[in-house]
Amino acid sequence: MKHALLMVLVSCLSACAWGPGMHMDEDAFRERHAGKADAGADGAFDIVPIDATLLGQQQEARRQARPAPLTDPLAQVAADYDYRVTAHDVLSVIVWDHPELTIPAGEFRSPEATGHPVAADGTMFYPHVGVLPVAGKTLRDIRELLTQRLSTVIERPQLDVRVVGFRGQKVQVTGEVVAPGSLPITDVPLRVQDAISQARGFTQEADQRSVTLNRAGTTFTLDLQALYEQGDVSQNWLMRDGDILNVADRSRNKVFVLGEVRKPSSRLMVKGRMTLAEAIGDTEGFDPLTSNPSRVYVIRGSFEKPSIFKLDAKSPDALLLANQFQLQPHDVVFVSAHDLTRWNRIIEQIQPTVQLLWQAVDIGDRTIIIDNP
Repeated sequence: MKHALLMVLVSCLSACAWGPGMHMDEDAFRERHAGKADAGADGAFDIVPIDATLLGQQQEARRQARPAPLTDPLAQVAADYDYRVTAHDVLSVIVWDHPELTIPAGEFRSPEATGHPVAADGTMFYPHVGVLPVAGKTLRDIRELLTQRLSTVIERPQLDVRVVGFRGQKVQVTGEVVAPGSLPITDVPLRVQDAISQARGFTQEADQRSVTLNRAGTTFTLDLQALYEQGDVSQNWLMRDGDILNVADRSRNKVFVLGEVRKPSSRLMVKGRMTLAEAIGDTEGFDPLTSNPSRVYVIRGSFEKPSIFKLDAKSPDALLLANQFQLQPHDVVFVSAHDLTRWNRIIEQIQPTVQLLWQAVDIGDRTIIIDNP
């Protein structure tokens, strides 16, 4: 009976697929995806080795995939920018040689407090002139209008008009910036980079490649990392009243390192970049006792259309390839276990059962001996 039990156990152990934990069965993967229509003859569902040829192809693909420069819809407005007064702004009007028409700003009164506010209907009151429509006009237009109206009571009036309180037009800056909030649009053109700067810059969690500008219900995505690193000024749009600028966080830019590494975990990409060598190094490298460095996989895409790349890192110089292989967000890096590790785990799993069966057989043999003296 003992011999029969041993033969059953050996036959069970011959099936390595019974081993606990995850493992990559390349043949099973090919069989699961062999019949899919999208696979085609180009081996889209095959396991591609990571070598110099693949790195060259990926570098060329990244070069060709660079987005075309954007077109700022307010580019012409920026070229001929001239601030237009709106409701709730505060204007300061100075008439030279006529101090009675100018309320001076004292030590305890700011120019904004002593200025002339623009009402909600876009009008402003001024002595000897009455109510003037000023909303939508430039400072030059308002100055000419006041000069014309005051000329009936003042001989050749000379005056200056300034905005001392920009309160009518605002944009919102939200997300991963140090000081999110509202920013006024002033007589100086406000671009996206200026708004980020006035919000005291990005936080450490900001994804500079994913800055969204919501304008009148339409959302545009801007890549400010391209602006800073490549000088792509087409990403630096002019902002207008009501715009909402949101800086996304980088939590979506994760890669997952699993399998036989010292510390399996998810890792955040820095500025959307991480190499395979960095991902492995950030998890403290391969487990020297259990890993099989010749079978390192990068799994990318969806189950319906996956891409799997394989690195043979038995030799340390193969990590030079890993150092140039660029990962993408949501990639899964999987390091397989060594065959001996899987065998030992099978033994460890079935050892209690073997001992229990062995004791049962031993008790049965003793019972037979007692019954048959």
